[in-house]
Amino acid sequence: MSRAEAVRRVNPLWTLGLLRSELLTTFRRWRTLALLGVLAAVPVLVGIAVRIETGDGSSAGGGGGGPAFISQITNNGLFLVFTALAATLPFFLPMAVGVVAGDAVAGEASAGTLRYLLVAPAGRSRLLLTKYATVMAFCLVATLVVAGSALITGALLFPMGDLTTISGTRISFSEGLLRALLIALVVAVSLIGLAALGLFVSTLTDSGIAAMATTVGLLITVQIVDQIPQLHALHPYLFSHYWLSFADLMREPVHWDDLTKNLGLQSLYAAVFGSAAWARFTGKDITA
Repeated sequence: MSRAEAVRRVNPLWTLGLLRSELLTTFRRWRTLALLGVLAAVPVLVGIAVRIETGDGSSAGGGGGGPAFISQITNNGLFLVFTALAATLPFFLPMAVGVVAGDAVAGEASAGTLRYLLVAPAGRSRLLLTKYATVMAFCLVATLVVAGSALITGALLFPMGDLTTISGTRISFSEGLLRALLIALVVAVSLIGLAALGLFVSTLTDSGIAAMATTVGLLITVQIVDQIPQLHALHPYLFSHYWLSFADLMREPVHWDDLTKNLGLQSLYAAVFGSAAWARFTGKDITA
């Protein structure tokens, strides 16, 4: 074992410093800030639209359209949190995650900085793990941005208080807030499979744009396949199939079947594509 290798093994502070550097670099990028800004704007637009629609006393979503929970927003602004997450989860949130994940390794290669990162005592496995942890942190932050923006908008435009679950039971506002936080965490975890897929794609090319486009393209393709009835046999294995199962947290009692299937499926995708990304990255010839 060389001295440099020994230092890497006994100095966990380097890993923390690398993670801190990756987080700061990612969240200081204008592209990341723009993505978060778009995500924060969606609940505001939904809230304003519902407010305008119901200004004459009619109920939102009366025609049966719109995301889940939208008809309840006028009664309780907390439902805007659930509606915003349901509206952004099929495309906006995963698209943002796909962009960040796809750029994680390929972006460094296209910028010519990947080789210099590996010169430092990071090691390929540690660098890849740090990249994945950064993408997962973005999943959490992006989800909380949507939920936080929706909560503020809901509080400003609609009444807040005790709310009625999907099952028809009443729960207190504090319990509703707790469930909203739990739902946000479930949504964030629901994106870790896509994050691993995007990271794997990012190790296949030295072009950040190509990796981002491929990841988003795969996302769109999976979403389309999930809507084709003739391919129903494939649906339970698609990473997006159980995304909206978070609505079951608003039942009394909570229905756990689809929630556990979703979490298990995301863990499987994370393990498979995370391992594939590691195998590709550790054996890749780094020239940029």
